[in-house]
Amino acid sequence: MRGGITPAIAALAAWAVLLAPGPIEAQAPDRSAPPELGPPPRFDVPLIQHFQLANGLEVMLMEMHEVPLMQVNLLLEAGSIADPDDRKGLASMVAAMLDEGAGDRDALEIADEIDYLGAALGVSAGDHTTVVQLHTPLAQLDPALEIMADVVLRPIFPAEELERQRIERLTELLQWRDEPDAIASVAFSETLYGDDHPYGVPEIGTAQGLESITPEDLSAYHRSRFVPGDATLIVVGDVTREAIAPQLETAFGGWRGAAVLETAIPPVEQVEARRIYLVDKPGAEQSEIRIGRIGVPRLTEDYYAIVVMNTILGGSFTSRLNQNLREDKGYSYGAGSAFDFRPGPGPFIAGAAVQTDVTAEALTEFMMELRGILEAVSQAELERARNYLALGFPQEFQTVAGTAGMLGELALYDLPDETFDRHIERIEAVTVEDVQRVARQYLDPEKVAIIVVGDRSVIEAPVRALNLGPVEDLTIEQVLGPPPVITPGEDPAPAAP
Repeated sequence: MRGGITPAIAALAAWAVLLAPGPIEAQAPDRSAPPELGPPPRFDVPLIQHFQLANGLEVMLMEMHEVPLMQVNLLLEAGSIADPDDRKGLASMVAAMLDEGAGDRDALEIADEIDYLGAALGVSAGDHTTVVQLHTPLAQLDPALEIMADVVLRPIFPAEELERQRIERLTELLQWRDEPDAIASVAFSETLYGDDHPYGVPEIGTAQGLESITPEDLSAYHRSRFVPGDATLIVVGDVTREAIAPQLETAFGGWRGAAVLETAIPPVEQVEARRIYLVDKPGAEQSEIRIGRIGVPRLTEDYYAIVVMNTILGGSFTSRLNQNLREDKGYSYGAGSAFDFRPGPGPFIAGAAVQTDVTAEALTEFMMELRGILEAVSQAELERARNYLALGFPQEFQTVAGTAGMLGELALYDLPDETFDRHIERIEAVTVEDVQRVARQYLDPEKVAIIVVGDRSVIEAPVRALNLGPVEDLTIEQVLGPPPVITPGEDPAPAAP
């Protein structure tokens, strides 16, 4: 849902400029530490305009007249959380199939026409949403909107394209078996949520689910879930409401359908004891580490304090985890942590890929930092984290695509428009006491699941010697299931360019 330049990339780019060498006669800069971040500049978010089409479709518009570009995103409340138990991957497959033929165009014609317009059209599905994204020059908005509307309203779901997509996805699931990071991510989600919870199943689905999906399933899902009552049209770019409203009516005014009953998010039990799950990947040169527990929904009252706290712990290049495991110890190219905010309680996760021979030592450092954040942070750390977040926030609105992604967050969580106007103020209001309180409330190093994917013959003994808790040995097949069977001669054909 989020787009644009991330605060981390923006900060690194700023440091690169500040540290660039000057004229020969200039004094060499002090590179012993990153420069201090100054106070954030004033940032005013442009006005968000709201209106409805005649069919009730909600529209959010933000005018950006700097360049003649447009971003039109359609956000639908249709995600993998509603996948049937025997059709896991259905929402993701529908999203992938929307532009594989729609209206009177096949997949190649859609791709060719979008390319001819100098536009880009993409579709993605997550846990709770499907997003159709159109990026186009202003001069080509009308024909681009026509194609977008066809993709949204009149997909064909051809059987031959479904088979190609199915084989591509089964192939991807098969490839995961050779990717320690994918194994670790799947194992982490399954361990925290279980495979009967939508957050515990990959959005791409399962081999069994993918093999069961038919064109009729796709059409039925589209008819029931793709309705204007569950959608928001987000428009950002060089246009006014007076100009865009008739264009949107032409493209989407004939769409009909009331909101669907919201899918309930199943409850989930918190991790109650620390336990290590060791997944054997023979010959692995690195170990993938994931440590975490159930977090909190996006709408928690502690959102801003948690964001600041995690920035100090593992949410930036200068965070404690990265400075320890990368800069000080040299165990990893990068270590970090995050709260994955969702409508339901997403996970807190800390992790890194570390050298095999220092796996146990890296776990020790992770646990030390998770315990350390429970104590009071310094005022200097707090100010650095707040400034980092405040300085990075305007970067999210640099492009029309990034801005549309940010507006999508407002739509998904039904947040007030003032959320962005007050974002920096709320970040700056977080105190040392707030950071310690939320760390102690939402992080418990004694009650975490620890996933380690690596060469068990090398890492098991030192990991067990840490006495961090029971160690459960797992195979890749126990995590990913049996290898998908792909019928010989059914290799996927090249996708349309």
